[in-house]
Amino acid sequence: MIELSVVVPVLNEADNIPALVQEIRTALEGRLAYEIVYVNDGSTDRTPEVLAGLCRDLPNFRALHHDKRSGQSAAVRSGVKAAHGAWIATLDGDGQNDPADIPKLWAKMQDLGGGAVMIAGWRTQRKDVWSKRIASRLANRIRVALLRDETPDTGCGIKLFPRAEFLEFPYFNHYHRYLAALMKRQGGKVVSVPVNHRPRGAGKSNYGNLDRALVGISDLFGVAWLQRRGSIPRVREEA
Repeated sequence: MIELSVVVPVLNEADNIPALVQEIRTALEGRLAYEIVYVNDGSTDRTPEVLAGLCRDLPNFRALHHDKRSGQSAAVRSGVKAAHGAWIATLDGDGQNDPADIPKLWAKMQDLGGGAVMIAGWRTQRKDVWSKRIASRLANRIRVALLRDETPDTGCGIKLFPRAEFLEFPYFNHYHRYLAALMKRQGGKVVSVPVNHRPRGAGKSNYGNLDRALVGISDLFGVAWLQRRGSIPRVREEA
């Protein structure tokens, strides 16, 4: 039985895929039963061919393909819906998240007893360009002030959470940036853990600072509206 599904959304990341997959395998092999689920979000480079080769070579590797670019949130959602594991770990496909941190997140989850808990990565020493770091820091402050999700780095791609809880989140584009707030809205717990952060391996980012800011403003107020409409109660059946 698969315990953990590692979901990785990718868009034109052909040169980063093989090394990251090997790192995931190195981090998890022999520790727990896992699978790797890559979601190709309409890539126009060699990403489909690279994923096809890995599907042939690795028994616990799966690849999903969007017929057109639909965004990172849609790719994460597709991967989680198709996953076989009860727990999901997400990673960005550019290699900046370190798969070696997944066992740390898994151990923290077990220490907390599992349940409705999200373990969120916290990039305490980011390796991005200065403009991206400043934009993210400002966005985090605004988000925390408005949503009070008490998460210092909601934009970090490495997270661990229960599949069943995720599938209860209301879906909207770009909601991958608000998973912590959505988990807390459902009565769950969010714990941030410092993780390693690395320079991008190859290629270039698919999103700029302006892009993030423009789509983030309406989303931020939308999530705040969801919070005001009331939280979701936890349900316990009498034994």
